[in-house]
Amino acid sequence: QVQLVESGGGLVQPGGSLKLSCAASGDIRSINARGWYRQAPGKQRELVADITSFGFTNYADFVKGRFAISRDDAKNMVYLQLDSLKPEDTAVYYCKMSVRRVSLWGYNDYWGRGTQVTVSS
Repeated sequence: QVQLVESGGGLVQPGGSLKLSCAASGDIRSINARGWYRQAPGKQRELVADITSFGFTNYADFVKGRFAISRDDAKNMVYLQLDSLKPEDTAVYYCKMSVRRVSLWGYNDYWGRGTQVTVSS
């Protein structure tokens, strides 16, 4: 089994910052791409940012330089630094990793359960 657990969400004022973390555990052989998604009430889940195994990053247009994704291969983690937060950034943030398990061939996507980010004054 593989488990992903997000942390770091919370309530923050507009213009504030948060750093989200996602830790993967279980029978992991290797991790390829990692990403962060978000889902606001009544809306579909959308990509925020992702990062390849080579460190190449991709961001949604609405990020506009406010967020930064990073990874720590030794710790099987991915991070998302959120700066200059806006009320419209309020959502549940989920991490996703493409994982190759020790016991299986190939890579499969795994999701965390999400962490709530609320931006409000």
